[in-house]
Amino acid sequence: MDNRDYAQLFLSESRENVAAVNQSLLQLERDSTGPDAASAVGAIFRAVHTIKGMAATMGYTVVADLAHELETVLDCVRRGELTIEATIMDTLFRSADVLEQAVEAAVAGREGEIVPPDLIASLRALTAEPTAPVVAKPRADTEPAPAPAVPPDAGETVRIWLQPGTPLRGVRAFLIVQALASIGEVVSTTPAIADLQNEDFDNEFSVRLATSQPAAEVARVVRAVGDVFDVQIGEPRPSGAWPSVPTPVWGTPAIMMTPAHDMAAMSAMTLTPAQGVVATPSKETRSESGRVRSVRIDVRRLDALMNLIGELVIARGRLTQLATELGHLSLEETVMQSSRLITELRDEITASRMVPVSQVFDRFPRVVRDASRAVGKPVDFVIEGKDIELDRSMLDEIGDSLVHLLRNAVDHGIEPPDARAAAGKPAAGRLVLSAVRDRSAVVIKVSDDGKGIDRERVLERAKRDGLVDASKTDLTEDELLRLLARPGFSTAEKVTGLSGRGVGVDAVYTKVRALGGAMDIRSVPGQGTTVLIRLPLTLAIMRALLARVAGETYAIPLAHVSETVELVPEVLRTVKGKEVLLARDEVLPLLRLRSLVGLPAYSPATEIDLEHVVVIDLGDRRAGLVIDELTGQDEIVVKQYDAVRDGPPFFGGATLLGDGRPSLIVDVSSLL
Repeated sequence: MDNRDYAQLFLSESRENVAAVNQSLLQLERDSTGPDAASAVGAIFRAVHTIKGMAATMGYTVVADLAHELETVLDCVRRGELTIEATIMDTLFRSADVLEQAVEAAVAGREGEIVPPDLIASLRALTAEPTAPVVAKPRADTEPAPAPAVPPDAGETVRIWLQPGTPLRGVRAFLIVQALASIGEVVSTTPAIADLQNEDFDNEFSVRLATSQPAAEVARVVRAVGDVFDVQIGEPRPSGAWPSVPTPVWGTPAIMMTPAHDMAAMSAMTLTPAQGVVATPSKETRSESGRVRSVRIDVRRLDALMNLIGELVIARGRLTQLATELGHLSLEETVMQSSRLITELRDEITASRMVPVSQVFDRFPRVVRDASRAVGKPVDFVIEGKDIELDRSMLDEIGDSLVHLLRNAVDHGIEPPDARAAAGKPAAGRLVLSAVRDRSAVVIKVSDDGKGIDRERVLERAKRDGLVDASKTDLTEDELLRLLARPGFSTAEKVTGLSGRGVGVDAVYTKVRALGGAMDIRSVPGQGTTVLIRLPLTLAIMRALLARVAGETYAIPLAHVSETVELVPEVLRTVKGKEVLLARDEVLPLLRLRSLVGLPAYSPATEIDLEHVVVIDLGDRRAGLVIDELTGQDEIVVKQYDAVRDGPPFFGGATLLGDGRPSLIVDVSSLL
């Protein structure tokens, strides 16, 4: 099999390792002399070493060589030959960025690109090695295996059986040897190292290990590498005691490793269990008992499954309606059972698309670190709710928007250290990114303890641009958001590399609305600003309240429906010329859907035909939406649609009802 078949797997693994490098670099920068510094350096070294081995196996020489140079510097740090200081940290951060770019370029087929010579020179200068450019050609040098420091008959034999069908068996074997070398002295291997490298063995090999660690720890270290079926330490088991190895579930032939790199580089290859959804090829991971535990699936297949289950939900609605009309008892029971199964299938597919927000949030500490250094403002960045789950496609879409908000908070929200000191605040600003579940939605908050938004400057700019009346003296939170979200609107005195062009909030607001979410801004002068983003868990399917107005059916997301009441005269009032609703000792603004869509006022056929009010809410904002009648609840499949130019802005999509008729979905966030 061609190594290119594993390119996406390599890309996914490398991205995870680069993310781990960045996290550990941030930890090391915060506390370069503390008790956790050695742990951070070790974590960075292991991640870089893994990338090096995988790249060498795949034949991505430029990536492997760059990782080798970085690994050399890290090894000097680990041995105490280099002391962590600002220049070294800058070089390490830059190396991580270039390493990530080199990985992307290699997978995209641009492997011949040269890594910046000045970066290589900087890395080699740290270890006093002569400089030379890194080019895309195989390394001619090899590093001989160190001679054993103990007699060849010392130690115990560790026998390892790999899972049947393990891809890159030689790499996996080398990684196991390397792991054992970390807890003792590897005296010998059977077969020899060269045979392991050429995959000249079945699923079994053995290592002679001299170590003071107990057998349980040795077994744990081996199994932690992955793709290990079983481990035997010490004397061979009695005949018949060895469990039979199962027939391979899938017959992927092993990939022969290229001999261009040394054993240390090859040993770093590791294929970890999937975290979330990644690209093909599919890769099984197994528990110690040999049972399949998880499978990597191309995210496009999950998208296709979600589309199919959406169509199935639409068909279910039609079947349910037909069964009710026909009145056939057996048919109704069968449709009811099918409906239950479709619901369970939908829930399982939806759950398979959910991933922790940490998969995107974990890259933001580096973003904040770079932004704070660029403007000279120390920032204490905190992430909360990393285990909250969100649809993978939604999470990918919102990532860039959060980068906008974080950079904007660092550049405009948090004051310089001297200004903070004058205001009695700590020198370092506090920036918090959090995620919480709120019913069938996820609320993401970006909060800072900075100076807050200068409403007077915003109002002044809005008046100058003719966006508000010249007599206006104050802005509500909603008005403030709508002004800041206008394309090109900015109060920044100068444009920086981070913000100031008036596109940040606009881009975020547009993206959030496109995802069916809502956005709020709350700012207190001198205390800080909080941006709240409310997103549905998934875009594909939702429960909705169906309401009719003038013969047309509209869908209102049930997640934003608090209650429904009949519109009797006793609950109606007028305040400052506007209708309001009295609901449970609360005064709510009243919106009429007929008026919003440009239809004439409601004319009841009889005196008992009353309009209905749907009480909608979004966070702490509530209102009453007047409709003609309620027709029930249903699961709807959200279909994106191109709105009519200059048409009503309060529809966020469309759906097909059980009878095949289209229905517009009300965007509650645009009404409140």
